[in-house]
Amino acid sequence: MNVKFVSLVLLGVSLGACAHPPVSQPVSLVSTDSVVALPPPREGLTAQIMYQFLLGEIAGQRGELKLSAEAYSDLAVRTRDARVARRATEISLYARQPQRALQNARLWQELEPTSPKALQTLSSLLIGAGRLTEAKGYLAAWIKSGQGSEIFMQLHGLLARQKDRQAVADLVSDLAAAYPAQPEARFAVAQAAWQAGQGQQAVAALDDALRLKPDWDSAALLKAEVLHQKESEQAALAYLAEFLGAHPDAREVRLVYAKQLARAGRYAESRAAFEYLAKEVPSNPDTYFALGLLALQSNDLDNAQSSFTKALDLGYADQGSARYYLGQLTEAKNRLEEALTWYQSVDGGQHELAASLRAAVVMGKLGRVDEARAALGKIKPDNEGERIQVVQTEAQILREAKNFTAVFDVLSKALEASPDSLELRYDRAMVGEKLNRLDILEQDLRHIIKLKPDYAHAYNALGYTLADRTERIKEAIALLDQALKLSPDDPFIQDSMGWALFKAKRLAESVDYLRRAFSAKPDPEIAAHLGEALWAKGERDEARRIWQGSLQSHPDNETLREVVTRLTP
Repeated sequence: MNVKFVSLVLLGVSLGACAHPPVSQPVSLVSTDSVVALPPPREGLTAQIMYQFLLGEIAGQRGELKLSAEAYSDLAVRTRDARVARRATEISLYARQPQRALQNARLWQELEPTSPKALQTLSSLLIGAGRLTEAKGYLAAWIKSGQGSEIFMQLHGLLARQKDRQAVADLVSDLAAAYPAQPEARFAVAQAAWQAGQGQQAVAALDDALRLKPDWDSAALLKAEVLHQKESEQAALAYLAEFLGAHPDAREVRLVYAKQLARAGRYAESRAAFEYLAKEVPSNPDTYFALGLLALQSNDLDNAQSSFTKALDLGYADQGSARYYLGQLTEAKNRLEEALTWYQSVDGGQHELAASLRAAVVMGKLGRVDEARAALGKIKPDNEGERIQVVQTEAQILREAKNFTAVFDVLSKALEASPDSLELRYDRAMVGEKLNRLDILEQDLRHIIKLKPDYAHAYNALGYTLADRTERIKEAIALLDQALKLSPDDPFIQDSMGWALFKAKRLAESVDYLRRAFSAKPDPEIAAHLGEALWAKGERDEARRIWQGSLQSHPDNETLREVVTRLTP
């Protein structure tokens, strides 16, 4: 049977290591962009060969990838044509048949021994099978094919799934040994050493890379990461500062440096670094957003506002976050209507719920309590935690409106659905004290202690209330002693213990606890307690000094004013 040679279509499919489409979806194996005429195979174009070509193509178009792979694999062996072997490898990968793909890739590389693509594919398949020793020679040939620097930068991703980190480090070190003057080779060694837990070797390799390429941002950043984990955060920051001193235009390094300074709590230095970046790249909205956060953190509200506004003007991607923070700072300035506008403009994003809750709180501050509660009622929480946040916000609004009965009712209703919510129990306990329902307060706080025995603030709240409102002083001191064991440096718990000891007429001990609390936290209520204990102890001049100093900062505090009015003529 004489059959004329027919042009056969080959699809150029790029071989991503794991990029295989679902088998259930038909894959078009025919490209209309280019038609490659295969020369007749050495044995001649037989009917069988023609049949297998057509079978492989049509099966692939119909999504029958296994059949297509089988046809092309057999055809590759029959024809010994490199293009057919490549095609067989690609289809086998699409069909998720790694062993068949490896077999075809071996044939492909045998037929095209210097092909970078064939070497890459065969190396990847051997690595995927965990056969590193076998892959080594092909990797070396691939690197030698002329794209060494790029390939060394790909090795980390190619070897990332290997469990034997030491074997990977040894392999990369061996491959890089032939390229001592190539910075990318030293970088690859550093990555592999770091993954194998060899921090010292990683730093040494990175130092080599930086000697060869002194201004290389990627090497500097990896070295900082290694120093951070191997030594300390301060060592990493010191290195980044040194690198920037030598290479002030390294913007990526400066950005990381600025962020790390913020994480380390060095906000002024972080802000200076971001301001430098803003001057260098004034069109980057991310820089202005970071400056806004840093200014807000230091309570520099005017600069925070200008920075967030600038970020918005430049098209900052997370518009909702910028608007939320603008709402926060204008609320802090007591520009409530403006704050409400900002909060209500947040549409989507990670701060959408928080903005909706703050909008309701602001409405409450403006006296629009019913409107605030209605707005909260329209929120659709995604989970139990969000539902509790909505309830707590409604309770806060009612509490600030002095409607404690309504607060109690809202929290009690919510507890019917979430009886073991620590947040709701604690909030109801506190409003129970306002309503003189000490039975509810004690019931809720003891329930919390049962659920969470290490919750220091539950012991503190119950102990303080028993000391302040009942004659159960001994029991109160025992509860507060437990709270201090759980949180010995908490000034509010120290204040509670000092007040309980005052009630027990143990004045010297009382003053000692209250002094420590006031030194750590000069809160007006702690000042009221300390002053009263000093007054009872006869140290009235000091008591007056403490009260007067606290009144200057907190002139409207009810507890402080009541004590001063009651005890001073």
